Amino acid sequence: MKRAALLIGAAALALSACDGDPGPEQHGSSPQLPDPQRGLLPDMVIPKPAAWGEARPTVPQGYRIAAIATDLRIPRQTLVLPNGDILVAEGTGGNEQPYRPKDFIATWIKAKGKTPVPGGNRLTLLRDADGDGSYEARSVFAEHLNGPYGLAFANGAIYVANQDSLVRFDYREGQTAASGPPALVTLLPSAINHHWTKSLAASPDGRFLYVGIGSNSNITERGMEVEADRARVWQIDAQTGAHRPYATGIRNPTSLAIQPGTDQLWAVANERDEIGPNLVPDYLTSVKEGAFYGWPYSYWGQHVDDRVRPQDPQKVAAAIPPDYALGAHVAALGLAFSAPAMGGDFASGAFVGEHGSWNRNKPVGYRVVFVPFRDGKPAGDPVDVVTGFLTGDGKTRGRPVGVSVDPRGALIVADDVSNTVWRVTANR
Repeated sequence: MKRAALLIGAAALALSACDGDPGPEQHGSSPQLPDPQRGLLPDMVIPKPAAWGEARPTVPQGYRIAAIATDLRIPRQTLVLPNGDILVAEGTGGNEQPYRPKDFIATWIKAKGKTPVPGGNRLTLLRDADGDGSYEARSVFAEHLNGPYGLAFANGAIYVANQDSLVRFDYREGQTAASGPPALVTLLPSAINHHWTKSLAASPDGRFLYVGIGSNSNITERGMEVEADRARVWQIDAQTGAHRPYATGIRNPTSLAIQPGTDQLWAVANERDEIGPNLVPDYLTSVKEGAFYGWPYSYWGQHVDDRVRPQDPQKVAAAIPPDYALGAHVAALGLAFSAPAMGGDFASGAFVGEHGSWNRNKPVGYRVVFVPFRDGKPAGDPVDVVTGFLTGDGKTRGRPVGVSVDPRGALIVADDVSNTVWRVTANR
């Protein structure tokens, strides 16, 4: 413990000397990437939690925001059911032990930006029976889950991606609690669980489920053997549980969604760390069947990461770049395509929840953005939709995670620091 304290103290001194202006972020389809920066330690700065009090997040003119659930137990992702009820996955996971001295420091710093509330490991259901925007009914739909994160509705059932398994709850419209324990669809990789969150989406016909599985390291420092079935998206047969790799080389696909009117799967992903405040951009991308996206050998297509040993030039040559850069270290954790009912400039595109950086001297993320689409692809800079999480004194009132769109015209945002679910609507 003494050695750890000394190490953390030394790190804090080193970090206090970091440059306060790390430069611009990269956005769009062709980001200009800087040269990698290597040092003994990366920047590690995270805003500490602060109470909302009378404050509220900021939304664009013509929109309003309200808290529809508070005092939750680490809300992660949300799902709007066909009758308008909202399911909230609450919990936390991971069983990773620190591997390097800097891992102890990173764990200590990350903990300073989290809620002290224990994870619920449950699903909570919210209901607005009269449609006035106030969710007056709340119940525990299911509990005793294991790090629930991804949610999907298909085949008349609710699917939940735990940190170690994909499970299914039978569902009857209007239920406020599960009728029994879930059925196992398939087990998911869970050893170490450096990235424990398992994202989830269902194909429009309900035949397939897609699960995003993050890597077990930053850039394979634990060895490639622990990366088996990691850093990829699985395609799973909803009936049999049989699975296969759908796309690989995605370091941490934290949220998945199907583009409306198509069968096209999209993802937001968190990229690697420790090569500078502006590398590597987290991204939004269509997920192409059979494609390789670079991790660990390269980033943003064929930019080689020379830290990885052994190198694999053939894999690098096969790597394709993502569609859209969101900026380095924004920690994109939520993805939802919009609906025309959202109105105005937010009718066509995707909302992205950015949880916020912990490894950058100047914080980035801590917001929900909208990426406009044109002709089925991202076009233009991201637009701020929900901001105001960061305070002027270097603290944060909340951190956005999952985002969902209610087709009736509302954006639902889970905030896992203030343990709140927010609802954004246009003024009528």
